Amino acid sequence: MAFSKLNRRSKIKRRIRKKISGTSKVPRLSVFRSNKQIYAQLIDDVTGVTLAAASSYKNTNVDKKNKIDQAAVVGKEVAEKAVKAGIERVVFDRNGYLYHGRVKSLAESAREGGLKF
Repeated sequence: MAFSKLNRRSKIKRRIRKKISGTSKVPRLSVFRSNKQIYAQLIDDVTGVTLAAASSYKNTNVDKKNKIDQAAVVGKEVAEKAVKAGIERVVFDRNGYLYHGRVKSLAESAREGGLKF
């Protein structure tokens, strides 16, 4: 029996989250993408706190661009917030999404913004 898209993604997500975890020194960069928006958070899993976040939702920098360009802006923005908070290394959590398109664009722009994966 074939898995639905949601079941497949949740299975991949569980497999990824088994292996990675964020700390205050090296937080987890978690990506969530909906059909219209993209969100990124730096999460400390030890204390359960979000250290920094950025999204394309109600963001004036990403209006009237295609979704890949929006993801690049969000990646650069989350990298700026991380560097300002003194974070330079992160663990990337693609959240079960394939590493291409918007997820890849966000990751590459975060690297350009100064984060090391």
